[in-house]
Amino acid sequence: MKILLTGATGYIGKRLLPTLVERGYEVVCCVRDKKRFHPPKSLLPSIDIIEIDLLNKDSLSKIPKNIDGAYYLVHSMASSSDYQKLEKESAINFRIAIEQTNATHVIYLSGIINESSLSKHLSSRKIVEEELDKGTFHLTTIRAGIIIGSGSASFEIIRDLVEKLPIMITPKWLRTKCQPIGIGDVISILTKTLFNTQTYDRNFDVGSYDVLSYKDMLLEFGRVRNLKRTIFIMPVMTPRLSSYWLYFVTSTSYRLAVALVNSMKVEVTCRNDELIKLLQIKPLSYRESLNKAFTKIQNNDVISSWKDAHISSGMNINISDFVQVPTFGCFKDRRELNYINRELCIDKIWAIGGKTGWYYGNVLWRFRGFLDKLVGGVGLRRGRTNENTIEVGDALDFWRVIYANKDEGRLLLFAEMKLPGEAWLEFKIGQEKLIQTATFRPLGLVGRIYWFSVLPFHGIIFNGMLKQLCKN
Repeated sequence: MKILLTGATGYIGKRLLPTLVERGYEVVCCVRDKKRFHPPKSLLPSIDIIEIDLLNKDSLSKIPKNIDGAYYLVHSMASSSDYQKLEKESAINFRIAIEQTNATHVIYLSGIINESSLSKHLSSRKIVEEELDKGTFHLTTIRAGIIIGSGSASFEIIRDLVEKLPIMITPKWLRTKCQPIGIGDVISILTKTLFNTQTYDRNFDVGSYDVLSYKDMLLEFGRVRNLKRTIFIMPVMTPRLSSYWLYFVTSTSYRLAVALVNSMKVEVTCRNDELIKLLQIKPLSYRESLNKAFTKIQNNDVISSWKDAHISSGMNINISDFVQVPTFGCFKDRRELNYINRELCIDKIWAIGGKTGWYYGNVLWRFRGFLDKLVGGVGLRRGRTNENTIEVGDALDFWRVIYANKDEGRLLLFAEMKLPGEAWLEFKIGQEKLIQTATFRPLGLVGRIYWFSVLPFHGIIFNGMLKQLCKN
């Protein structure tokens, strides 16, 4: 049977794909940019890849007519201030396109929406559900709360807070109750629900059996990590202050922080456990989900991360548009140095960023990240998805990987920090030398002033980094 998987490059989609293939399905993966999609080679015989944009009706003609079912795993949260309108339009376009296929079942992963007063984010999820429910196919909506797993937004934000702050002065929404669920249980639910007629034309809440406040979740995380943490709740913290607090302490973008804070004021607890029982799933506890996530991290087995999605930076770029580094109207800082060991040099390049840092002047890099946060950028807190590998589309601190070919010895990064222009950083292995090039395309006079103001620091940082990369 053939299944359409939207959001194939997303946090959930990347983890669902191998499970669907393992169950014998042929999967049509929908992506907006093929260069961002790197499925394991073992899956390639069982998948097709199509490039579509749910806001572009013409592109949806690429969806095969002979699909039997589909997953709707996309959202526009934090990619635009008008994401409610975009999400509704996407849902309508998707519904119309699927109605022209043979698909009998669509599964939509949404959020728990049991309160009468919902946040903008949760209201948007409800509107999407209502639009999809108008289709001629059978719809099953799975409503989940906080998803806990290595690389999930919720897990990484909790991790940032607990591991960085021994004492927290927090907003009152930390008293809000929620029902977290492990990513492994979410994937099991998504796969076991497909073509299960008992789930047709219905919606279900899913969660573990732990009903916790956000404060409880932070403290339990600390206990799992053997960290003693003290939390004080300040009732007078406004939503805007709460958003700034979350934004500056964690790796989230400001728009995402706003959406999360507004949603965290709403209780997200399950009405019942009907679907869990129907599918005969025994969900992991919150502590068990945390332990499983850390096992994945320790084994360097993080399959997907929310940081690799567009929403982690708020920039909606198409990687193909930036692979060719421009020359006209650009400033360039090109440096080269003979390396001693080619393989060692490449290995160092492929380990750059994250915990490794930038080999030289890390204090200056961190200060640049702090300045970026002050003006609404991503800062340096995103780190890396995987400590050993780099894929096109990965977030790498405040850069995005545009091109990565280890055999060729070329890594190209595009800046997602706030800049008066556009910036690229390229590492390229030449004949017995490493060529390191920073390119900046300024935007107006401010961009030119910016370039000349940072040029002296380039001489310090880039020279030092080049020497460290090339030495034995």
